[in-house]
Amino acid sequence: MLAFQQFQHDLSQHLRDPHHTRRPAGVPARRMAVYNELLFNNICGFVDSCFPECRQLLGEARWRRLCRTFYRDWPSHTPWFREIPREFVRYLDEAHIAQPLPRCLADLARYEWAELAVDVMDVMSPPHDPQGDMMVCAVALNPARMDVASPWPVHRIGPAWRPRQPEPTFLVVFRDAQHEVQFSEINAVTARVLALLDEGHTGQQAFAQLAREMAHPDPQVLMAFGEQLLISLREQGVLLGTKT
Repeated sequence: MLAFQQFQHDLSQHLRDPHHTRRPAGVPARRMAVYNELLFNNICGFVDSCFPECRQLLGEARWRRLCRTFYRDWPSHTPWFREIPREFVRYLDEAHIAQPLPRCLADLARYEWAELAVDVMDVMSPPHDPQGDMMVCAVALNPARMDVASPWPVHRIGPAWRPRQPEPTFLVVFRDAQHEVQFSEINAVTARVLALLDEGHTGQQAFAQLAREMAHPDPQVLMAFGEQLLISLREQGVLLGTKT
């Protein structure tokens, strides 16, 4: 390894773990300490701003310790600062973390990240007819949308309430016509309908498929329910209308 490459390696190792890795030779301690603090605080600033509920759930000391191990251990491969929160979610999902954490933390983080991801999605609404018949035509869905399925009621977690037991929860997070991020609590049936519509099914096709999966005794009743459901989702902004 060339001397400059060795210096880069030693510097990066020290930056990730300044408490257990030697400072590179020739670098003044005071300057290195300032750089260490600036870089760590910069990375953690993006994490702090995206996950306020996770931070409150853990408390400041445990949260800062978790940020430190993320900074030290997780091999992020993106140069984009706005991708750091997604890497943090991956860290909670995939890394072996020695620190004891609440069982709902990873799911709560995924929900908080979904709000950011939807807010910054660079998408355009597809050509659509807002008054089209969604039962007989292919449905245009809001492209600035993420569906969240969690074993925990993550949208209700806060300082005044923390779940004791799992409670399967389905949410759709979306950006409305005013470019504000909203969420709607849905059920497993609606989540399945949205997945079928994403595949290009018309409303009738989606609910016919659902009737078969549920072995519904009266598919026509399900169709009538489905039409009203699609209208409700369009009024909320989850659906846009029919494709043109």
